[in-house]
Amino acid sequence: MSIRLAQARALHYSRGLVWLRRDLRAHDHAALYHALKSCDQVFVAFALDSAILETLPRSDRRVEFILASLRDVDSALRSMAQAVQIPNAEQVQLIVRHGQATQELPKLAAALGVQAVFCSREYEPAAISRDKLVRGALAQAGIMLHHFKDQVLFERGELLTPQGKAPTGFAAYERAWRLGLQPDALKPYPCASLAQHLASVPTALQQPLPQLHDIDFLPSNLAALKIPTGSSGAAQMLDYFLPHLDSYLERADYPARRGVSYLGIHLRFGSLSIRQAVAPAWALAQQGHAGAAAWLGGLVRHDFYAQLLALRPDLAKGKSYKREFEHIAWEKGARTKKIFAAWCSGNTGYPLIDAAMRQLNYSGYMHPRLRLMSASFFCKHLGLDWRRGAAYFAEKLSDYDLASNNGGWQWAAGSGSDAQPSFRIFNPVQQSQKYDPDGRFIRRYVPELAQLDLPHLHAPWLADALELQACGLRLGNKAGDHYPLPIVDQHEAVAKTKQRYAVIKEKP
Repeated sequence: MSIRLAQARALHYSRGLVWLRRDLRAHDHAALYHALKSCDQVFVAFALDSAILETLPRSDRRVEFILASLRDVDSALRSMAQAVQIPNAEQVQLIVRHGQATQELPKLAAALGVQAVFCSREYEPAAISRDKLVRGALAQAGIMLHHFKDQVLFERGELLTPQGKAPTGFAAYERAWRLGLQPDALKPYPCASLAQHLASVPTALQQPLPQLHDIDFLPSNLAALKIPTGSSGAAQMLDYFLPHLDSYLERADYPARRGVSYLGIHLRFGSLSIRQAVAPAWALAQQGHAGAAAWLGGLVRHDFYAQLLALRPDLAKGKSYKREFEHIAWEKGARTKKIFAAWCSGNTGYPLIDAAMRQLNYSGYMHPRLRLMSASFFCKHLGLDWRRGAAYFAEKLSDYDLASNNGGWQWAAGSGSDAQPSFRIFNPVQQSQKYDPDGRFIRRYVPELAQLDLPHLHAPWLADALELQACGLRLGNKAGDHYPLPIVDQHEAVAKTKQRYAVIKEKP
């Protein structure tokens, strides 16, 4: 039986409601497709969940991105209705409610008189708990809730090792993923072909799409960053990136070059479907395209981390995947506050680490290579608990995903299922010289060092007094100094890390 047939429901309803969450698009959408196929009339809604919004800073790029994506969905639904000449097509619109999703969704479903709600399956423990509450409230009103796989290509239990177990190492998972992928799984869901079932929203339930001020948020710098939003923006970015896959292997690790896709935020919020991303890369990889195969590996890792979270929901509570790493004694005391603040603000004295953190703080984005380097530096040079760094990334990253963030940080700390060993410690100067060889990235985000010549740009504390004077640069940790001296010594940090991790027995 095909995946599509397995997902289908042999049911029929007069009215259905599609509940958007991490799938902000109106095309290639499993839940929307099955709703349109199963219902005479279909409404589409999104809940700006106050349970989530209340935990965020009042100026948050992600909220602004979501609102822009909702406008894109609203426009797409109306265009689909007009294309099939639905009467009152202008009243086909996205319904948005602001409040507790556990209350707003059942209330809206009842007001619309639907018999079923359709949505994409989620995998984070908090989302699973929310959906259980919604399912219970809907059931009391006699309304069904149907979930469909859409975020990932493979869910927990779908990929198994020859021994019949879920692979918990990435190499084994990737082998199973590539062997298990069938063309049927990459076919888009043709929602537009069933658009005649889109329903006009009753006048009494129509509301204008909310603006930032309506939900007590302030503008961020999203507009200044010129990030294309919505599914139309995602398609534009994908169309630009795919022809450049030929140079992906040569460019992807270098943050000063435009070598990566920058599509993480679109995959996170579903303005780009996983099939849209995987299908063209998979086709090229099947033809032996090395760049496409390498980029595909990053998409596979997204599925991998989602499976780990499904297998081990305690990871969401900050538990180490390898439980013996709970015995690591991370740095504590008053000085750690200063060290943590220096890392957060990009003032550690290690230029590439500082450039990475400043890129994150300014844009909500950090280059993939730099995420690993910054996290490793946090744990193995500063000796700080990876959970604190993961929480900071969760606050700042526009493409924040709990499973991927947790997986990346545990990789860096050595506690993950498939981790950087504790005895392998990045040298931040060597990494800087390797991945920003001409210093372009450092000069962009740490402009106070811009006049330094290589190689001292990577290690400014090694520059002599005459060079520093010629650049008008004063190093130090006092008021009036332009750039800090290293907050930790490389060799001392490595020695302390080896001692810290001595409680863990690992094979070289």
